[in-house]
Amino acid sequence: MERINRTLGRLSRSPNFQKRYEQLKTEVLANADVQAFLQMHQGEMNDHIIEQSLMKLHEFVSQTKKCANCSGLNHCQNIMPGYEPVLTFENGKIELFYRPCPSKIMEDERRKTERLIKSIYVPKEILQANFADFTLDEPGRIDAFEFAEQFASAYQPGLKMKGLYLYGNFGVGKSYLLGAIANQLAQKEISSLIVYVPEFFREMKQSLVDQTMNEKLEVVKKAPILMLDDIGAESMTSWTRDEILGSILQFRMHEQLPTFFSSNFNFHDLQHHLTYSQRGEEEKLKAARIMERIKYLASPIKLTGSNRRHH
Repeated sequence: MERINRTLGRLSRSPNFQKRYEQLKTEVLANADVQAFLQMHQGEMNDHIIEQSLMKLHEFVSQTKKCANCSGLNHCQNIMPGYEPVLTFENGKIELFYRPCPSKIMEDERRKTERLIKSIYVPKEILQANFADFTLDEPGRIDAFEFAEQFASAYQPGLKMKGLYLYGNFGVGKSYLLGAIANQLAQKEISSLIVYVPEFFREMKQSLVDQTMNEKLEVVKKAPILMLDDIGAESMTSWTRDEILGSILQFRMHEQLPTFFSSNFNFHDLQHHLTYSQRGEEEKLKAARIMERIKYLASPIKLTGSNRRHH
């Protein structure tokens, strides 16, 4: 150990080493984030503490640079992919630790939800949807596009904003526009959940058997932004309407969480669909209650145009 210390001592005195060390120190201390950190703790630390922690500060600078130009988790260049460096000052020492970056947190959330709820799987073209490819050849499409784009650019977590109820014929791009909103929000590191309603209702019935229903229901109810795709295409029962859909909408209305819908039905036709269960029971009051929640949560816009799935 003594021999190593002597070698290190000689090394540190060599002009070459000193020059490289001073160069490194200058680069590190010129970094804006390091300067802001030192400024924050200027009354607590001295030059000796900074000298002792120079390698930690250098690691912070080199890793932060890579985070600034992040192109997604798949291309993460950090020492630990998906983790970003954070400086702290505790007990007279500068410490460096790593925390999950926003991209990793979002990816972990998405995977956890996907493992739990199978019906959030949507067609590949929806997962890759973007505003640029949405055709603006009809007045209703322009209105829907402007609403969607405005929402995606203005929304911040915790902001109370109304969603969109997109309705129109099969294949006009309702689900596609929901996907484009979700992808635009993802670029701002805001997660959303797209649920294909008919499949979701089927899955909830099956979940009664393995007792995962409540857990799944909680995830959907509490999603920061929820998109209920193809509502009205399901076989309606009193249970799915009141216990599942009603429960989700009531919670989201109470918490003012943004909620989007797509449907082949306008409000009037959806209310008729919700009124009659598979058994033929007529329950106008309960259907009206669901519709009031939907109207509170979302503004209706009709999408027109040709069936784009055949193009």
